[in-house]
Amino acid sequence: MPLPQPPSFRLDGRRALVTGAGRGIGLAAAAALADAGAAVTLVARSAHEVDAAAQAICAAGGRASSLALDVTDLDALAEALARDEPFDIFVNNAGTNRPRSFVEVTVDDFDMIFGLNVRAAFFAAQAVARRLIEAGRPGSIINISSQMGHVGGRNRSVYCASKAAVEGMTRAMALDLGPSGIRVNTICPTFIETEMTRPYLSAPGFRDEVLGKIALGRLGSVEDLTGAILFLASDASSLMTGSALMVDGGWTAA
Repeated sequence: MPLPQPPSFRLDGRRALVTGAGRGIGLAAAAALADAGAAVTLVARSAHEVDAAAQAICAAGGRASSLALDVTDLDALAEALARDEPFDIFVNNAGTNRPRSFVEVTVDDFDMIFGLNVRAAFFAAQAVARRLIEAGRPGSIINISSQMGHVGGRNRSVYCASKAAVEGMTRAMALDLGPSGIRVNTICPTFIETEMTRPYLSAPGFRDEVLGKIALGRLGSVEDLTGAILFLASDASSLMTGSALMVDGGWTAA
């Protein structure tokens, strides 16, 4: 009896682009994609960080290059992608937050968070998709969202709004890009310990509050996300688009 063949998680021969790749989730994504066989381009504002990260991936046997670029500079980003070959995989990861009470949020806070988390993410994905469509190639766009795109959080009104916007645009992108064979999904992590989150997670009261909402009783690590990233990047998720993959330890199950 012939048995169904499971899909491969390998990414040999594919090109991947990762933004915010100098550290944290972006660096972990880039390393995982390279380990699975993809040629990865790491993007971040800090040249020394992405250069060092790309060199470390190459030293480990992977293929990687760096691109020092501020993704909020939409013209520079579009020009860089137009000069390059299309990317089969895009991990749209660059993001930020400024936790503040709703009544203390400033216009600058709002513009900075939405400028990176929504505006830059939208047009970066658009630039990647345009190149794929021009080349007649399928692809996978993975927008790094958050559990906060599905629930509320104290002192996170703008961040929650930005990630809810990412969820909405992902579903609409999936409909527009599906006929071209381009899949678009989100990954929605819980609190992940990174250089960006460590300062406020070090506060005992806040850390305890967070852990009390995670069914598995622990914070996430960047390694917890790499399996989901490989799944969405590979043929293992070939019938999945417009979906949100929750990697939240059970936070949103309540």
